Amino acid sequence: MSRIITIGRQFGSGGREIGRRLAERLGIAYYDKEIVTEIAKRTDLAEEYIRHVEERQPQPIIPLSIGRSFSLTVDPLIDQQQSVFIEQSNVIREMAAKSDCIIVGRCADYILREEKPLRLFFYADLASRIERCRKVGELGTDLSDKEMGKKILAIDKSRSQYYRYYTEQEWGDKSSYDLMINTTNISVEDAVEAIIKVLK
Repeated sequence: MSRIITIGRQFGSGGREIGRRLAERLGIAYYDKEIVTEIAKRTDLAEEYIRHVEERQPQPIIPLSIGRSFSLTVDPLIDQQQSVFIEQSNVIREMAAKSDCIIVGRCADYILREEKPLRLFFYADLASRIERCRKVGELGTDLSDKEMGKKILAIDKSRSQYYRYYTEQEWGDKSSYDLMINTTNISVEDAVEAIIKVLK
């Protein structure tokens, strides 16, 4: 039986690092930024653009026509964003079919729902996430705690909207996951050990 683990995480909760370490301990593949690289290979899109549209809900534009009615038009940007998600879904399915693996974010838990993956979600209080972001140098070093906190919450909001748009489910809702871990007061190593105990 294959072992597929998907990871959802609040920004700064350490979920990405926990996933990487867990993959090393289990001796299985780990996919995160590799998904972006593969999408870029299959399309004419730059990795930077793919990263920009990832985990952001497409925003349809409904222009007002000259007259009294609304005119719906196909927005090429929305179409491109949808294409990125479709290609991303294909890549994720292929990676999961290839070998046991851990996949971070990108609605992988929903995309692979028929494979019944172990669905993990990591969260932490805001102060802990700010501290972790400072340690790893994410979001820059010149921001105040208040500014960094706002950025972290904005990223979480984008992830939540993206997840809801494509899955019609609530990001971070306990009913969508098998195991939720609060990383506020535990180290990456302790989190990995806790997950390994669940897997045994």
